[in-house]
Amino acid sequence: MERTKLLTISVIGLLVLNLATIGFLFLSGPKNHRPEQNHRTEPRAIIISKLHFDVAQQKEYNKIIKWHQEEIRKLDDNIRETKNELYSQLMQPQVDVKIKDSLIAVLNGYQKQIEETHFKHFQDIKKLCHEEQLDNFNDLTQELSGIFARNKPPRPSHNE
Repeated sequence: MERTKLLTISVIGLLVLNLATIGFLFLSGPKNHRPEQNHRTEPRAIIISKLHFDVAQQKEYNKIIKWHQEEIRKLDDNIRETKNELYSQLMQPQVDVKIKDSLIAVLNGYQKQIEETHFKHFQDIKKLCHEEQLDNFNDLTQELSGIFARNKPPRPSHNE
């Protein structure tokens, strides 16, 4: 009977330990863990660091970022809707070339607006710079495409 009691206590102990471990894992859960981003510095931090922005400049820079993100989000939404219209033309027995060309022209216009918005964003950042920061800003402009390219997911190949 002594052995049975010891075995029962051991089983109950292991069961409690397992439940506690599962409870801990469930309650702590994943915290949006994205390992591929852990090794990259976000563009905001790079720009603040390279331009040596003070606290007031960082506050204004955050406002500029918010405006930029909102504008790009609107344009991306417009592009998505227009692409849906464009590709819905494929369901027609005969594609209307005028509609197709018109929608592609609209997409080109949105892409132009995106590039203009990006350019204005960096003009606004330049305006934040003090005279002694302008050389750093000019150096930064040489790195911009690389800084932002790192945060894009890899594009699928044409074979997919």
